[in-house]
Amino acid sequence: MTPAALLAELNDRGRRHRVGRLDLVENRYIGMKSRGVYETPGGTILLAAHRGIESITLDRAAAHLKDELMPRYAELIYNGFWFSPERDMLQALIDRSQAFVSGEVTLRLYKGNASVISRASPSFALFRRSRHFRGRAGRL
Repeated sequence: MTPAALLAELNDRGRRHRVGRLDLVENRYIGMKSRGVYETPGGTILLAAHRGIESITLDRAAAHLKDELMPRYAELIYNGFWFSPERDMLQALIDRSQAFVSGEVTLRLYKGNASVISRASPSFALFRRSRHFRGRAGRL
């Protein structure tokens, strides 16, 4: 699917399950507060899937660093600093963090939630079931 077609399909599926409804109070750059109610079912589903695959392909320190930097990155974009050197620097770091984030994620959409129920990354997973279990599944 093209990215546009994928987002349209996820919007349709998410909307049916009431996924992605947000009620936010924002602190605007100019000092005032504003309230917004947004519907972003496709974006919410994509974020849940992406976070699911990141959880098995990023090591702990890299994941924490990315999570610390994302609010700063979002703030720069929100305030209109897309072409700033700071945003370019953060983009390079984020791009590097995503080099091995690849795999498959299965989600369950139910009552406003998008929950990861399985994930796999045969080439890049840092977690291997065979390292943690011996013998039959579930037996230590």
